[in-house]
Amino acid sequence: MEDLHLLPQIRDRISSLYVEHARIDRHEKSIAVWDETGFTPVPIASIAVLMLGPGTSVTQAAITTLADNNCLVIWCGEENVRFYAAGMGGTRSAYPILMQARLASDPQLRLEVVKRMYRMRFEVGMDAALTVEQLRGMEGVRVRETYALMSKQTGIEWTGRTYDRNNWAMADPVNRALSCANSCLYGLCHAAILATGYSPAIGFIHTGKQLSFVYDVADLYKAEISIPLAFQIAKELPENLERAVRLRCRDIFKETKLLQRVIPDIKHALGVKAGTEEADFAPDADPAMPTDLWTPEWERENTSVNPEDAN
Repeated sequence: MEDLHLLPQIRDRISSLYVEHARIDRHEKSIAVWDETGFTPVPIASIAVLMLGPGTSVTQAAITTLADNNCLVIWCGEENVRFYAAGMGGTRSAYPILMQARLASDPQLRLEVVKRMYRMRFEVGMDAALTVEQLRGMEGVRVRETYALMSKQTGIEWTGRTYDRNNWAMADPVNRALSCANSCLYGLCHAAILATGYSPAIGFIHTGKQLSFVYDVADLYKAEISIPLAFQIAKELPENLERAVRLRCRDIFKETKLLQRVIPDIKHALGVKAGTEEADFAPDADPAMPTDLWTPEWERENTSVNPEDAN
């Protein structure tokens, strides 16, 4: 793809596709999923993230096509309940990640981002004088109230967020549904973060994990999306609970136009002003050309170069 601007913007795409026990290969200018029944073409330019579950093989040609179309590839566990690895996003600009690193490295700037993120979770305006600990306490109360409300509305008993990754089947249905719904939400937020050039590892509220910023962003939507969805699925108790959660997540992400919200929300949380950020896609005019070289500001100001020497 010579010009990434020709691709659909990340906000305009459908959310995700999960594939397991199949082979993925290039098909015409897109990809196809092959299984024992034949193959199914996939309009990959319209998908934000492709999740590869167990028993899936993918050819180099397919990966090249996915990369050319800016579709994030995620390798995950069965039913997408565990995350293993991900490909790289489609942006060619370092501007977003450099700005993100600057915000996270400056204690005062980071504090401002953290406060904005907490306030974004509430529908009413918040007092600017509230401390992070006060906002965190209010958010904790809101989450507990959301769990209690969903428990009351669905009749599902709620005893707390508990599960064992090594003994998945022993968790109660609502905890399994929550884990699966959150995993789908993480995948969507991860795709949006990488597609716009930010780092999933440089978090503000969460820290120390490769997906810290993914958790920061996903937390903006859990009370609205994944928690109510999980309780409703647990009430219905379908035979394949995890698959039902994935399908419902796909539908809700599309109905709520979540991808159209995630990127503006990221920029708002980071305090990016309209017109000051670089484009989502900034492809090199000539990939063979070298990048700019960094010089310390003091050295640049105190060093004069003779044009004849430069030649």
